[in-house]
Amino acid sequence: MTVTDHDAAQFRESIDMDTELERLLDSAAVLSYDPDREIDWDAPLDPHKYGLNPEWSTLYGTPLWDEMTEQQRIDLTRHEVGSIMSTGIWFETMLQSMVLRSQYSADYGDPEFRFALTEIADECRHSLMFSKTCSKMGVPHYRPRRLFHELARVFRTTANGEMSYAAILVAEEVLDIMQRDWMRGENVLDEVRTTSKIHVVEEARHMKFARIEIKEHLRGVSKPRRHLAAIAISVVAAIIVDSLVNEDVYANVGLDAERAKAAARDNVHHQNLMRMSCVHLMDFLSEVGLLTPAAMRMYRRVHML
Repeated sequence: MTVTDHDAAQFRESIDMDTELERLLDSAAVLSYDPDREIDWDAPLDPHKYGLNPEWSTLYGTPLWDEMTEQQRIDLTRHEVGSIMSTGIWFETMLQSMVLRSQYSADYGDPEFRFALTEIADECRHSLMFSKTCSKMGVPHYRPRRLFHELARVFRTTANGEMSYAAILVAEEVLDIMQRDWMRGENVLDEVRTTSKIHVVEEARHMKFARIEIKEHLRGVSKPRRHLAAIAISVVAAIIVDSLVNEDVYANVGLDAERAKAAARDNVHHQNLMRMSCVHLMDFLSEVGLLTPAAMRMYRRVHML
């Protein structure tokens, strides 16, 4: 089965909630993929291909990038995409916990309950394919900062409905634009292209589900609760973005770590890509009243706005 851009785009239309949930369940039955069938895990890696499109590297467009050898660029992009995938695994474990908690007392015959479990099954497969891709590339399984790891433990246990699903949406939207480019990158490893295609298609319905849930949970809520949710979601978003590329990637490919971190921090090209990735997300947050002045300040700090 071939994964296409059209497969992902078809889930973007807004219609009646119950009808949409049934459609999402139908699509999951048709457009779900087994990474072990789609990817040859035993095939050798192409030594000349990047881990992600060079333009998405945190150092692309800097003087340091110009000084690097082609092998260093290839190695860096593989470590960067490995870090992003590992961050994805970390967040997907939280996502599964939050979704399952939200459905603990649900009606087991409700389409919402069935789709929530379907989403958890999808996320399990995604985490497995990301883990296997990192291992095949021979890169470390990078982890977030200890403080972020512990804060996330608290968040996944205490977040209410709109906070949980908005955090899910933030993480998925940020990755979506990136992976749409990676899956079309002819100079990107086939393994990364295929995992990106699978993730884009299957996460499209997860993003639709998250938007439905956010709107439902925000219906009729008080202004203070909406403002609290807005700032909490922006903090989570900032942590996710900060955690995407672990700072250890630079030393691990033989670069001067301090110089590389400074170059990445000041990289205007990469900052603009991040803003571009978040346009649809910011539009939606504004639409549902979650783009408050305080939240906007946080998003600007991490170049999401």
